[in-house]
Amino acid sequence: MESESARMSSAAEAKFRIDAPNSRPRAVKVIALDAPSERVVKELARDAWQGATFLTASAFAGAAAGGAAAAARFSLGGWLNDLAGRTKNLVEEIAAADLVVMVASAGENAAAAAIIGEACNLRHVMTTALILGTAGSSDEALSKLLAQLRPHAMMLVISSADEYIRDMLTALRA
Repeated sequence: MESESARMSSAAEAKFRIDAPNSRPRAVKVIALDAPSERVVKELARDAWQGATFLTASAFAGAAAGGAAAAARFSLGGWLNDLAGRTKNLVEEIAAADLVVMVASAGENAAAAAIIGEACNLRHVMTTALILGTAGSSDEALSKLLAQLRPHAMMLVISSADEYIRDMLTALRA
């Protein structure tokens, strides 16, 4: 009697095989929300990734921290950039994404997370927030950042080492 394994390997069964990978690469948008995380994101962008696009929103954090005068001069359309400094449209970037990963640093302003999270929610795009630099930050600074990110991220990861971010992006198939 022929085993199940031998029967499945036969030429008669070969016509039922799928000769394609079992999943396509994800379209991941990695967005730095502040200047310290922008440094880490730019370093990560040098590596080879399957389908990741790296962006910065640190200009938004600077305008939000500058008070009403800075906010009045700030252009809402010009705060999301690629790493070459070209302005990107948030809605178009999210429409092309399967996953948006926001990277923030403890003790910094992550106000852009609200806009990014809302846009992702409207398009049903999964969001993840990765928090950097927690080893040297106070509990108060971390709590403040968590309060800004938690409503806008389906998954929140707190990292004490920047190297962990690379591992997380790999696990997320970026």
